[in-house]
Amino acid sequence: MSGIQAKFQLNWPGFSLDVDLALPARGITALFGPSGSGKTTLLRCIAGLEKTAQGRLLVDGEVWQDNTRCVPVHQRPLGYVFQEASLFAHLTVLGNLRYGTRRVADKGSVALDSAIELLGIKTLLDRLPDKLSGGERQRVAIARALALSPRLLLMDEPLAALDYPRKQEIMPYLQQLHRALDIPVLYVSHAADEVARLADYLVVIDNGRVRAQGSLAETLTRLDFPLPLGDDVGTILDATVGDIDVAWHLARVDFPGGSLWTPDPALPVGCAVRVRVLARDVSLATMPPEQSSIQNVLCGRVDAIADDAHPGLLLVRIQAGPSQLLARITRRAAATLHINIGQTVWMQVKTVALMA
Repeated sequence: MSGIQAKFQLNWPGFSLDVDLALPARGITALFGPSGSGKTTLLRCIAGLEKTAQGRLLVDGEVWQDNTRCVPVHQRPLGYVFQEASLFAHLTVLGNLRYGTRRVADKGSVALDSAIELLGIKTLLDRLPDKLSGGERQRVAIARALALSPRLLLMDEPLAALDYPRKQEIMPYLQQLHRALDIPVLYVSHAADEVARLADYLVVIDNGRVRAQGSLAETLTRLDFPLPLGDDVGTILDATVGDIDVAWHLARVDFPGGSLWTPDPALPVGCAVRVRVLARDVSLATMPPEQSSIQNVLCGRVDAIADDAHPGLLLVRIQAGPSQLLARITRRAAATLHINIGQTVWMQVKTVALMA
């Protein structure tokens, strides 16, 4: 049985964890929810750090914990990346990387070289940690975890301690991990933009319970999404660069159900990309729009309508081929246009976020 089977119960004064999950064998699974919801506690249970947790954990069919045994933390083939890099101050970057590879000496050198290349830290190997930026330290910490040749990588809000510029510095490397790794990654975050850029599978946790789970795109377009997302409500589309308009510095990205134009990201035609369309950036029309500055127009069918957080707003889900998009409109607009389920509408997409 491939993938991760995790069932844990834990009771503390004022908090309890009770989860039962079956997670994919590959890709990034985001554990998403507000602070204090139990995301890090679940991650620590999977790592074997919460000794009082009762439950069962299987990784690719191998039992790491059940009622009869619990594999010690140091014997679990996993890597753990914390919020803080926690590097040894007296060791160089290379020294820090080599420190943990002694228990995987048979393949450590190969994994270490691969981690150095993947995280782009070859020029940093002789530096001490106090000579690194926050983003560089976190890249070293991730490389150190990968150098262990883990079968599972756990990441506990690795960007939380970084300012915005440092987050932007490290994000391309995390996206590269997404493409390069052939192992499951569990990524804890309460930031919707990080999840939108990195995750394949989404687990929503609140108050120690799983409130929703599934593929990222399908879960984010649920109109009964269990947490308030505010302006982050939107859609994720897996797309491909279909054409480049050199004259206007634009790129067309194609997805099942339509195409969208975006500023040219300097990527080749055929390159796979991820597109994020926020509900606040989608307006609706009941006739094909004409003479508009909004160039991205898609035709679809209203699939569902739901109340939004504000009493004057609605969320409308539109089916465009096999893809779904969300639009946030006022109740007055919906009444004026007579928006109903099953109706054909035209979506005007004002802004597209391209996440290569």
